[in-house]
Amino acid sequence: MKFFIDTANLDQIKEAQDLGILDGVTTNPSLMAKEGITGDENVINHYKAICDIVDDNVSAEVISTTFEEIIKEGEALAALNPKIVVKVPMIKDGVKAIKYFSSKGIKTNCTLIFSAGQALLAAKAGATYVSPFLGRLDDISSDGLVLIEDIRTIFDNYGYETQILAASIRGPLHIVNCAKLGADVITAPLAAIVGLLKHPLTDTGLATFLADHAKAAGK
Repeated sequence: MKFFIDTANLDQIKEAQDLGILDGVTTNPSLMAKEGITGDENVINHYKAICDIVDDNVSAEVISTTFEEIIKEGEALAALNPKIVVKVPMIKDGVKAIKYFSSKGIKTNCTLIFSAGQALLAAKAGATYVSPFLGRLDDISSDGLVLIEDIRTIFDNYGYETQILAASIRGPLHIVNCAKLGADVITAPLAAIVGLLKHPLTDTGLATFLADHAKAAGK
């Protein structure tokens, strides 16, 4: 399973990259705004900075909602760096744009997926990734993991090459459950990824080992 980090914070991206497990980055306008990145030129330069850190797969989201404007914006983003994946919303013109991008060899990430039907349409159009939002479904008392399972079944039934990119991850348990269900990718905040390192028995076990070593060494 691939690990993407969901942030526009360069320090967090570097930390995840240094950990040696990072496969990519997902961003969106909200994450850019959170880091104080405003204005087209600054946003473009920030995408370039992210591409300089990671090896591949930097999802850059279009803000346009009409076919022609999505194409124009998406092509400009894709031209920045071969690592760029154009992130397109799950709307009618977005699906049309994904089909166009697919025909041009431009990688895409269809975002804001909340149903298996939406994922199916995106896969039919040739999306590289579909991003079902687990956490937001959980927030309205719906089970986001069931959606992952349904999409996995449908894609396996018909041999779709589109990868399931589980998004809106809330914590380590989401990551583990997505792995069990066969998600191809997860994108999560740094805290959720680092949270996988933690277990109280690891902490107490290490403390015991170090204490025993100190005794044996006469310290």
